Amino acid sequence: MAPQTGIGNGLLAALPAADFELLAPHIQKTSFELDTVLVRTGEEFRQVYFPLRGVIAFLVEMSDGHIVGSTLMGSEGAVGAMAVLSPSRSPVTATAYAAGAALQVPAAQLRLAFEQSAAIRRILRLHFRTQLLQLQNVAACNAVHPVECRMARWLLELQDRVANVQIQLTQEALAHLIGVRRTTVTLTMGKLRAASCIKSDRRGLLEIDRTRLEKAACECYAVMRQRFKCMYEEELSAAG
Repeated sequence: MAPQTGIGNGLLAALPAADFELLAPHIQKTSFELDTVLVRTGEEFRQVYFPLRGVIAFLVEMSDGHIVGSTLMGSEGAVGAMAVLSPSRSPVTATAYAAGAALQVPAAQLRLAFEQSAAIRRILRLHFRTQLLQLQNVAACNAVHPVECRMARWLLELQDRVANVQIQLTQEALAHLIGVRRTTVTLTMGKLRAASCIKSDRRGLLEIDRTRLEKAACECYAVMRQRFKCMYEEELSAAG
């Protein structure tokens, strides 16, 4: 059966109509503003969110107060999808880094559908693999690449999901994402401005020159884009 059309989330759009109907009666649309927290560290996943637009950052909160970004997610994924494996609590805080909207499904209902539908299992397993790949890459990137390159990579990933040359982002939010002090963010942004990669104002609005920023980013950005593209193409080809 053909995948869904007109659904703004990549995972749900990949489902055949009959499998999507297992979820349809339980779906509710919700919106979120910048800085909205969808789930906090330690909270149980009661809802799974399938973003339609906007950007969600997954932030790891350390015991000493440091906050470090682990992954970003937009309309390609699902927040809280691990709840299909068993009732569980979130190991991270999921915060909106760009306002948007999502389709939400009760975690209990998604678990039932996951058990009933091979197609739902397939698309969520693909999602798990891409998330694991991203986590592994971020860990390696944080260990070996300089802050300037990592900041460029994060900004490109944000822009990919916002689909706009301008990003609304405070220095504090960027510091959390990269896992550095705000003074480091200030210095690094100065370097990117000097290289004409970005323009910024006091309101936290960043304007990106994508060509220059891609040159400033570490290899991880291009490598991960290609790997994700291959994973999705292989999955869709196997499903077809």
